[in-house]
Amino acid sequence: MASATDSRYGQKESSDQNFDYMFKILIIGNSSVGKTSFLFRYADDSFTPAFVSTVGIDFKVKTIYRNDKRIKLQIWDTAGQERYRTITTAYYRGAMGFILMYDITNEESFNAVQDWSTQIKTYSWDNAQVLLVGNKCDMEDERVVSSERGRQLADHLGECTTRMTQLLTLQV
Repeated sequence: MASATDSRYGQKESSDQNFDYMFKILIIGNSSVGKTSFLFRYADDSFTPAFVSTVGIDFKVKTIYRNDKRIKLQIWDTAGQERYRTITTAYYRGAMGFILMYDITNEESFNAVQDWSTQIKTYSWDNAQVLLVGNKCDMEDERVVSSERGRQLADHLGECTTRMTQLLTLQV
């Protein structure tokens, strides 16, 4: 495994406050789709199979380097439960990007993507970038949402709105 300072991966640990760019990114989606696990894996390179429900909203900061530029990512982990929606939608303002996540083993989370997309359109700015992520691909034997359906949804959402200038499907 490469270290956090391995230049091949463009990431270095940095505790200073100097940066060239800062981006606010929100991870949104139904409860239990793996938003918190996804964030911990990316920001801290750690994973625990234990389920921990996010209360309201939390965030982590990750500094990455690209083309000799220091980029500070503020990645916000939102609660997926309906009762927190009024709190979490307030954080949509100022977000430059969204990771819209569903669980490939949960049809309901996939079906809710359209509602989450509508919230992005309602509460964010016009140029917000959106990544559609089918999470939990390590549970392939329990998959109920095919990769093709994920791609079709990403294409559909990208065609239906001019507010989302980029919509990608990733499997992580």
